[in-house]
Amino acid sequence: MKIRLNKLSVMLCAALLSGSALAADDDLDEFRTKLGNEWVQVKNDRLHNMKTFVKQEDGKRFRSFKVEAVFDGTIESLMRVVLDFDHYGRWSWNVIESKMLKKVSPTEYIIYVVHDSPYGVPDRDIVLRMTIEPQTPSKNYVQFRFNALPDYIPEKPPYVRMLAEDMVARFTPMGNNKFLVTNEGYVDPGGKMAPWAINFVSRNAPYITLLGMRRQMAQDDYVNDKKPLPFYVNNNP
Repeated sequence: MKIRLNKLSVMLCAALLSGSALAADDDLDEFRTKLGNEWVQVKNDRLHNMKTFVKQEDGKRFRSFKVEAVFDGTIESLMRVVLDFDHYGRWSWNVIESKMLKKVSPTEYIIYVVHDSPYGVPDRDIVLRMTIEPQTPSKNYVQFRFNALPDYIPEKPPYVRMLAEDMVARFTPMGNNKFLVTNEGYVDPGGKMAPWAINFVSRNAPYITLLGMRRQMAQDDYVNDKKPLPFYVNNNP
């Protein structure tokens, strides 16, 4: 029997039991308004210099998300975090397992991730193709693309295979040991899950993940790692 609980799981479970839980939270007002194809800001965290947005694109079951943040530190440290496939659970939202399935090239990887779902909902797993677009003389940002590969390996019950966790993450140097992070994407958990629940997760998970990423990249293991990266990185704007 599943016994893992976390703060977000408890919030979702409580909301399922009582419709008043959403109404009591002024921070969820956007769930009571109709979204369109334009980004709507839902959070402006001035303390962490981070903003989040959502929109409802035509033909998609759930809302798309975007998050923007300014990080202190080097892009190299963050790249080492993203390429440390076995330890996504240290920083990414509700990850309980992660590993690389295949290295296609120095800039393309196939990875496997398991997410802890809210209490009472089966955990989700997903296979992702991660492709990296390094900086060039005419393009001074590193860009990562994540695309779901639902049929890459057989399903692994009791996990429910996610249909999408598609994202484009961009890291742009700003000078003075700072860089801009933007991450835009869409998640479809597959199986059965209340639309408001997955919308709530897609609204909060990117924000929580970037906070974790910022904390992780400051760890000595990543800051002091001198092994060369598999692609060129420039911290100067």
